[in-house]
Amino acid sequence: MNLKQIAEFVKIEHTLFSLPFVLIGYLIAVEQFNHGYGIDLLWILVAAVGARGLAMTLNRIIDRDIDAANPRTEGRHLASGTMSMQTAWILSAVFLLMLLISAGLLNEVALMMAWLPVLAFVIYPYMKRFTWLCHFWLGLCLGLAPAGAWVAIAADVHGWAAITGMFDMQTEFLWAPTILPISLGVALWIAAFDINYARMDVESDREQGIHSFPSKFGERATTRTTIQLSLLWFACFAFSDPIESIYFLAASGLMAVANIYVVLNKDNFSDFQTTLFRVSMLTGWVLLASLIVGFAVEVPTGLED
Repeated sequence: MNLKQIAEFVKIEHTLFSLPFVLIGYLIAVEQFNHGYGIDLLWILVAAVGARGLAMTLNRIIDRDIDAANPRTEGRHLASGTMSMQTAWILSAVFLLMLLISAGLLNEVALMMAWLPVLAFVIYPYMKRFTWLCHFWLGLCLGLAPAGAWVAIAADVHGWAAITGMFDMQTEFLWAPTILPISLGVALWIAAFDINYARMDVESDREQGIHSFPSKFGERATTRTTIQLSLLWFACFAFSDPIESIYFLAASGLMAVANIYVVLNKDNFSDFQTTLFRVSMLTGWVLLASLIVGFAVEVPTGLED
């Protein structure tokens, strides 16, 4: 199996969803703790790629029978038999090692907390067999991306206190006003995207007993809930607003409107799913760019007139 086949198997393009928010979590932590830029960024990116690859590989392994019964997914590697289970498990092990080794090279806290995304990845494929809340669990999985990057830097400075909030003289949850609303916003944003992605499989999901939101509640409820979730993730980003300037807030509002517009006008697009994918992918990168610009133009504390 060559690199192109591996990239197709793990849908490497979907890494573009989580990568900007990994970088957002990293930048927020660097600014919050006045932490220098360095080799930590490389290990954070390697961990992110490992985590994303592991999540996709486990999903393909666990869902191979469901994929085989769905006309849209029957051509996937495991469902079609073009990849062996042994190869899939080897890839899982490689991605897991990427996550663990890079986390260990960051710090003890990052390594000890690496079990959390792995557990979330294992649970997700099974949730769709029992509840439509699987979309929100997927959102939680990707919401861990900015949180993980933030923890990697915060733990360099404060160790376990960065998570527990237990400092020598006081209790202070450093994550509460900063990365928590960002991660929650990412979770809601991904959930909004995923319930629309599931529109493609409504009939197959009903036949196989898969509990997707559209198959249970229908088209109108899916559209209405998408709008509600989009407004909620905008509110989360607005509440966090990690820079004093308006750039991040304005970008959040712009992309929320763009996502809502696409969903409301889905029948006017020749390929709604591709359009939604591109706008959703663009969302993260626009927010990252706005954060970079905002940090670049901010006047350092103590230099104001």
